[in-house]
Amino acid sequence: MKKLGMKWKLIALAAVILLALAAVLYFAVFRNRQTPPAAGFSAKLDTKTECTLNVVGHYENFEALEAEFNRFSEFYPNVEMNYVYLDDYKNIISTALGSSEAPDIFFTYPSWTDAEYEAAENLADPKLGINLGCIRESLVYKDAAGNVPTVPIYTTTYGMLVNEDIFEKEKITVPKTYQELLSACEALQKAGYASPVMAYNNGSDMLFPMFYPYFCAQVMGNGEALEKMNAMTPDAAEYMRSTLELADDFMKRGYVDLESCNEIKNNYEAVILRFFEGDVPMMMASGNTVSGTGKRESKSEAFTAHPFRYSFHPVPSTDQGGYFLNIVSIGFAVNKNSANLAMANEFMRFLVSTEELNRMAKAKRMVTPCVDMSLDGVYAAFGQMDSGRIINQSELGLTDTPDTQVRKAGWQVSNGNMTVEEAIEAFGTLK
Repeated sequence: MKKLGMKWKLIALAAVILLALAAVLYFAVFRNRQTPPAAGFSAKLDTKTECTLNVVGHYENFEALEAEFNRFSEFYPNVEMNYVYLDDYKNIISTALGSSEAPDIFFTYPSWTDAEYEAAENLADPKLGINLGCIRESLVYKDAAGNVPTVPIYTTTYGMLVNEDIFEKEKITVPKTYQELLSACEALQKAGYASPVMAYNNGSDMLFPMFYPYFCAQVMGNGEALEKMNAMTPDAAEYMRSTLELADDFMKRGYVDLESCNEIKNNYEAVILRFFEGDVPMMMASGNTVSGTGKRESKSEAFTAHPFRYSFHPVPSTDQGGYFLNIVSIGFAVNKNSANLAMANEFMRFLVSTEELNRMAKAKRMVTPCVDMSLDGVYAAFGQMDSGRIINQSELGLTDTPDTQVRKAGWQVSNGNMTVEEAIEAFGTLK
């Protein structure tokens, strides 16, 4: 074979070096690149701006938000963004906002009143250019002056986790109406499942995903009922009757083993891990609980050894089906006294879009606040519901005092501590 001359050897070596450098450059640029940010977003501020933005909240970790930080850095590479977890958030956020190291963006709660938004920027100011139109209008909070101090980032709902493999194995259809629920429970019990339905049983949680959305549907739009309940008039409790009768009827059928439910230690990880044992056909839960399922599959030895398909469904409470009670879980507000106010508003302009909010919802396994409700597959049953069975709690108009009494009444009746009549009689003094 003919040997290469020195000249050609040097040319070949140079080519190899160039290819190696090209490969290094390719991986440096593309290996860690995030998915391109929202189409149509363009920077309004100087992209060379250097500053630090701090977001504070009550989540111990928030990977979905940190992913958005990385995407925002595609536009503003010199803006450092940090998420800070605050313990006892509800009690210290007002102090934190008044401190010398006040956060730029902070979590808000749907229960807040206008007074608690005193430090919040008006995100509806046209100069900011934030696209509030991508969010379902009924979820957007406006204060007495018509300002929008917060935008919903995540919403949640109530329903039941369903072990689809059990239903397939027993040849039972996942119930969509109350009668189907009763028939399914009966069939499951005969098949050997001692408690076809389970739930965490503390506070107001037992049967809450069944009776509370049902109650909201009964009083939604009923001005007289809401006026009397908010005024806590003596006859207001009558508006709970059908709700309590529903809880009473279901519990008396013996499809829930209260002792087993009482063994569940909390309404989050313990509920998830109990469901992942694989012998619970239906577990009542909130969307906040469902959000933790993906990460906890690997924490469950039972699920790891015998994985199964599961999904989240409305609890059928009527012969027409259940309800999708949509509730704001957390919102974001911008501190109007932020040292980096323009950039904090710019981040919110970036974040409040269908693409980014839906991306965050899927990452956290929560329900999106967007008009375009692209739901995680686990929530598919909610996406198929008729619009007439969707209730936005923010539109309900029920104040905290009667709301709490309804929750307590439902829990007392669900546990057999009170009859329907006793709970109605005790309305206003329920513990």
